[in-house]
Amino acid sequence: MLAAAGPLPTGPGWAFEFKYDGVRAIAYAGKGSVRLLSRNHNDVTATYPEMQELTVLLAGRRAVLDGEIVALEPGDRPSFARLSARIHVASPAPALLHTVPVVYYAFDLLWLDGRSLLDEPYEQRRRRLLELRLDGRGVRTPPEFIGVDGRAVLHAAELGGLEGVVAKRLTAPYRAGRRSADWTKVPLVRTQEVLVIGWKPGEGRRAGTVGSLLLAVHDGGELRFAGHVGTGFTDLMLRRLRDELHPLARTTPPVPGVPREHARQARWVEPVLVGEVAFRNWTPEGRLRHPSWRGLRTDRGVSSARRHPDPVVPPATGQVHGAFETPDGRWRVEAVQRGRDHFYRLLHGDNVVDGLAIATVQRLLTEAGIDIADLVEAHGGSHAVQSGVA
Repeated sequence: MLAAAGPLPTGPGWAFEFKYDGVRAIAYAGKGSVRLLSRNHNDVTATYPEMQELTVLLAGRRAVLDGEIVALEPGDRPSFARLSARIHVASPAPALLHTVPVVYYAFDLLWLDGRSLLDEPYEQRRRRLLELRLDGRGVRTPPEFIGVDGRAVLHAAELGGLEGVVAKRLTAPYRAGRRSADWTKVPLVRTQEVLVIGWKPGEGRRAGTVGSLLLAVHDGGELRFAGHVGTGFTDLMLRRLRDELHPLARTTPPVPGVPREHARQARWVEPVLVGEVAFRNWTPEGRLRHPSWRGLRTDRGVSSARRHPDPVVPPATGQVHGAFETPDGRWRVEAVQRGRDHFYRLLHGDNVVDGLAIATVQRLLTEAGIDIADLVEAHGGSHAVQSGVA
């Protein structure tokens, strides 16, 4: 089952879970073994031997689980960059298992001891999952939040450095193979699957390897040029890209309309490698603005590289009594009144975090490298937040 992007649901009848930055996997556990299948049905059991712990935790029971495999940084913050060192390794050596351990966050239970649970509502599936007590070294049951304001969970996700939130309708069955608004994802970071259509040689420190990648996405039934990415690479990523790209060489661009400045000195390849980038938004010309490479996605098929629709910003209600922003306009703070409640709202790109105290606003800005005293009035004035909003 896949989540659909949308505004954060409000009202009763929803559970909220954190969105983890990893790779999806279905785990078939029982009879002393575990089999893992990726989202595109590849067997990745040998890639993640840590998941054999499931047999111990299940204590003889048989189950089919849905979850996310993640690699954690200090503070339990998922890192896709760290995970990329494991994704492509069919049989990881003990040294790699030690330096880049992974955790399986099991968030749904699809089958248990011979009985399918697909038609049961999410609320019951989740209760059965919790009863299994799947909490070990490499397997965890992630938290869920019911009866709370989803904005508070989104705020907590941002403070924790997580990817966002998934809202799940309590009464919804598991719709295998379908994307449904019964699971609504609200990301804090915009990501996009892309196809690599070419590359440019590096210079300086990157001499002899990849300097940047040329990208395309499926859009309106056609494969279209989507710009280039030259940041976010680790040395390991660059070496693997070089090895993957050379056998795919071709003499002509696989898409029309590549601008001359991008086509100059480009090395073209067949559009079969799927990658993922983080980015700010789309330009009017259909290019990715400020993309950063996150890694190859061997768990995704070529058809997944479709341009995602622009997210719908959650409705922000209440009367704004003052607004301040960074000089470049990327971050905005609003002083808001809703009924008798007074609070602050923080806006950054497509993300809106509501119901904040000024101390929380200051902490979030500080983590982003911004001094709250540098904010100016949104209408062009220069009064700092301390003398205006706060």
